[in-house]
Amino acid sequence: MDAALREVATALARAERVLIITGAGLSADSGLPTYRGIGGLYNGRTADGLPIEAALSGSMLQRDPALCWKYLAELGGACLKAAPNAGHLVIAELQRLIPGCWVLTQNIDGYHRAAGSPVERLIEIHGELAPLYCQSCAAQDDELAAHLQRPLPPRCRLCGGILRPPVVLFEEMLPEAAIATLYAELRKGFDVALSVGTSSTFPYIVEPVLRTCERGGLAVEINPGLTPLSAEVDIRLVGTALDVLPKLLSHISNDRICK
Repeated sequence: MDAALREVATALARAERVLIITGAGLSADSGLPTYRGIGGLYNGRTADGLPIEAALSGSMLQRDPALCWKYLAELGGACLKAAPNAGHLVIAELQRLIPGCWVLTQNIDGYHRAAGSPVERLIEIHGELAPLYCQSCAAQDDELAAHLQRPLPPRCRLCGGILRPPVVLFEEMLPEAAIATLYAELRKGFDVALSVGTSSTFPYIVEPVLRTCERGGLAVEINPGLTPLSAEVDIRLVGTALDVLPKLLSHISNDRICK
């Protein structure tokens, strides 16, 4: 893998525009569960006998908010107990070194922000866990941790309506602003697209990598297992984000990247 690492590092050192796509595998190294893939928590059915796609859906939040919040609370509790890992820090450092480096993340844990990734070059395509807001009166609530210690679902202190996080649940539309930003940047093109720890099951995650390939850019995947993208990328680095990203950064010369 050393030769492949050096090749990817060289490409990053020369690149002006880079897209790093991250999935649950990146935050798994912080101790968070993944939905699918190796060690995926929800490869089968939930404790309630439902697929996670049904339990964490927009319709379930409306029909049975307590059940939906049971699994939102599981995710929220895990995110609050953990912290960004070295992989998040490497990505933030790459963004510091490469002004044209963007991050597209499926993760809702907020760890990219916490690690120092600039918000103006961060696309959180599935939203984030906080702050909560009321579905009835739209009031904002910053007490996620406190609500997780109370009976679920959490209620608005102003009107008593049910609170929810600004995440994209299954069956819901992606945020228009995030999609618009993604495709605006895709039209400009990327020299390197790096897929990190994602099962690559969503078209909007796969498409940026394929488009980078079609335009002559370098497509790279970092993942311990095979994904739908594995046969399409130019270079596949087998391993977890925590295994690979620090080694990758160590191959990159700051003098070659800094403009």
